[in-house]
Amino acid sequence: MTKPLTGKIALVAGATRGAGRQIAVQLGAAGATVYATGRSSRASRSEMDRPETIEETAELVTAAGGEGIPVVVDHLVSEQVRDLVAHIDAEQGRLDVLVNDIWGAESLVTWNEPVWRQPLEAGLRTLRLAVDTHIITSHFALPLLARRPGGLVVEIGDGTTAYNDHNYRVSLFYDLAKVSVNRLAFSQAKELEPYGCTAVALSPGWLRSEIMLEIFGVTEENWRDALDKEPHFAISESPAYVGRAVAALAADEDRGRWSGKSVSSGELAKVYGFTDLDGSQPDAWRYIVEVQDRGKPADVTGYR
Repeated sequence: MTKPLTGKIALVAGATRGAGRQIAVQLGAAGATVYATGRSSRASRSEMDRPETIEETAELVTAAGGEGIPVVVDHLVSEQVRDLVAHIDAEQGRLDVLVNDIWGAESLVTWNEPVWRQPLEAGLRTLRLAVDTHIITSHFALPLLARRPGGLVVEIGDGTTAYNDHNYRVSLFYDLAKVSVNRLAFSQAKELEPYGCTAVALSPGWLRSEIMLEIFGVTEENWRDALDKEPHFAISESPAYVGRAVAALAADEDRGRWSGKSVSSGELAKVYGFTDLDGSQPDAWRYIVEVQDRGKPADVTGYR
C-alpha cells in the first residue's frame, strides 16, 4: 500500500501521550519520519509523574510503518527547542509538518472559580505551558518549515473558534489558553502565506486520553462502561481519530484551503472519509452544541 507521507519529516511537539502520541503514530502509519518530543522519558518523568514516555511513542510510530525518533525537550526552554530544530535540520535538511500539541497542565486548572479565587501561579503556569511553548516552538521551527512550499503547521487545542468564541470554558486561564491556541493558527497562517505554507487549528472532541480513561476508571477496550457515570461520554473519540485528521491534512495537496481556519476532527472526517478505531465518525462539537449544552438526554444518533 502506498504511504502518502513517505519521505516527509514531521515534528510532533508534545507527543508523550494523548492526542500527541496518536498524531505521531498516525503520521508514521502514513509513512512519515516523526520526531516525537516531550519531557517524560524512561530516564526521568516530568512534573506530571506519569508512566508514558516519548520512547514508547517513537516505538509505536516505527511499528505503525514510519520512523519514530524520540527527543527529550522542555518546550519552555528556548535553548532546548533551538537545539532540537538544529538537530532536525542537520539530519534531514527539511521539516514538512509541525504539530504544536504541548499542554501538560491538567493538574493546574481550577474549575468553576472566578479568577480572584484561583491559584495565581498555577494559572500563569497553565498559560506558559499552553501558549508560550507553542510560540517558542514555532519561533525556532518555522524557518526550517518555510524553507520549502507546502509545509503544514497544526495547532492542537480544545474547542473550535466557533465554539470557544461563544462559550466560557469554566476557568479564565483555561478559557484564555484555548482561545489563544486557535488564534495562533490564524496568525501563523498569515505569516506563512508568502512561503506557500499552511497553518490550521484542530480540536479533537471528547478525547479518550490515558488521563480521561483513568478518571472514569475504564480502558479503551471497555470505555462504554463509563456511560453509567456520564452518558454524554458516548460521543467521545479515541486519540487515533485526531491523529488521522492530521495525517489527512498532511497528505492533502490542497491543504491550503484550510489555512487560518479552526476545525475539528469530526468536521475533517466528513471531508476526508477517515474513521475512528471503531469505524464511526463522531462529530463531538456539533453534538455538544445541539445536545449536551441544551440539556438534552444523551443520544448520539446522527452524531457518530
